[in-house]
Amino acid sequence: MAIAKKKIPMKASNSSPNAHPPYLQMITEAITSLKDRSGSSQPAIAKFIEAKYKESLPPNFKKILSVQLKKYVKSEKLFKINNSYKISANSQKDKTVKNGVEKTAKMKRLSQVKTPEALKKNVSTAAGKTDGKMKRLSQVKTPDRLKKTKAVTPMKQKSLKKGNK
Repeated sequence: MAIAKKKIPMKASNSSPNAHPPYLQMITEAITSLKDRSGSSQPAIAKFIEAKYKESLPPNFKKILSVQLKKYVKSEKLFKINNSYKISANSQKDKTVKNGVEKTAKMKRLSQVKTPEALKKNVSTAAGKTDGKMKRLSQVKTPDRLKKTKAVTPMKQKSLKKGNK
């Protein structure tokens, strides 16, 4: 008699009903919500993620997190400063999502932007340039009200009185 064994399909850990989001999403959410100016440390990120997704995290979560952080630093999605992690400018770009398609905001270079005429006139008159040449400091006359007058201190007054007698 041959007994037929039934094959039981094994479930993947990610297909469980309470699967956590991708690590990059959890890490960026932790860093943005912690709002630390100098970046967020690995223990702080781990504590935040553990508090939010405790049920769906694997037992070796902290080890996986450290590997993921290193991976994202290497791929420049995050950058590390003094044992703290910050989101890089590449992943912070202004993106608008419409119908599942990402569009990045188009930015112009400074050389492509034209300066308005009103600003051009104000800049040239504010600098005080008349013929386009700069004068040396020794050539510029100091206004009388800014000139320092010799102040006579009480000690000098005594010495002046003695010298005059």
